[in-house]
Amino acid sequence: MKVLIVEDDQFHGAYLQDALVEALPEVTEIIQFSDGAAGEDEARRGKIEAIVMDLQMDRRNGIEAARAIWSERPQTRILFWSNYADEAYLRGIAQIVPEDSAYGYILKTASRERLKLALRAVLIEGQIMVDREIHRLQKSSTSPRMRIDDSEFAVLVDLALGLQDKLIAERQGMSLRTVQNRLLSLYDKLGVDSELDEHIALNKRVRALNRALFTRTINIEILDAAQRDLEKWLAGRRT
Repeated sequence: MKVLIVEDDQFHGAYLQDALVEALPEVTEIIQFSDGAAGEDEARRGKIEAIVMDLQMDRRNGIEAARAIWSERPQTRILFWSNYADEAYLRGIAQIVPEDSAYGYILKTASRERLKLALRAVLIEGQIMVDREIHRLQKSSTSPRMRIDDSEFAVLVDLALGLQDKLIAERQGMSLRTVQNRLLSLYDKLGVDSELDEHIALNKRVRALNRALFTRTINIEILDAAQRDLEKWLAGRRT
């Protein structure tokens, strides 16, 4: 069994290799690349079906690389690991993972035993495993009432890309009134209508983007992927 590591930090890469050797005696070869683009090429060339993928990398981030890999080989098992418990990453992964595919998401701060458990669960047993610490951090950061649902998140991303309400409605298949209601809900949940805003005239759309970035509800990797999707959608709309 071959395993591909896509990790741009040498220390973390070596740590992963050691954990793989300990946890998966089935592994016959470990291949490592330091960026998403090279990892994507190797996964394609070597037809590798077991991958450990960092999320933040130069040239191509982990979500974009995984999307390309899964589009060609949906049975590929991918364990993502990251320094961040970003809601944006979980949403990004959920949007691209093929049905019935195995994947996992674990923090780099997880214990070695927890990492080894995740490696075996995802890469060997084909399970879905998201580190409980990620869920704990997300739950502690916001109350259930203030959590952004999927439709609100889609509107938020389109807002961040600079789309006006009518174009968001067209792109998301919503009515204009629905988009405007989603925006009002986002302003509330992101704390745009704060005491400061009542005394100073601020652009609520810009303020919402600022708050979303600050709270890591969205991040640069998600916006980069969303921009690519938008360009494809706009190209299809013109034809």
